[in-house]
Amino acid sequence: MFASTGSVVVYAWNFMFHHEVSPLRNIPDVGTRHYVLQILGVMWAVSFSTAIGSYTFLAASVLGHTVLIAAAAITVATFTAATKKPELFVRGSGRRSDGEHE
Repeated sequence: MFASTGSVVVYAWNFMFHHEVSPLRNIPDVGTRHYVLQILGVMWAVSFSTAIGSYTFLAASVLGHTVLIAAAAITVATFTAATKKPELFVRGSGRRSDGEHE
């Protein structure tokens, strides 16, 4: 019972949020996929807040989603920079080219 419930939750999560599994995989540009997923997230935050009927909750929900989306975007940008330009993380490390401190 628990294994099947767990697998259903994992499948549902991947179907909704994994860009290579969800129907958004058909959008060729990953940035556009990410943008569409952000818009859907805001839409659901607004929908649930409206259904609950509390505009205070709406503000907190939108703010919370914005913070989480920003954190994810910064993480993706950092990983992308580390992959494409790792020298960005080496430059300015406090040592000269001969190994001495500046």
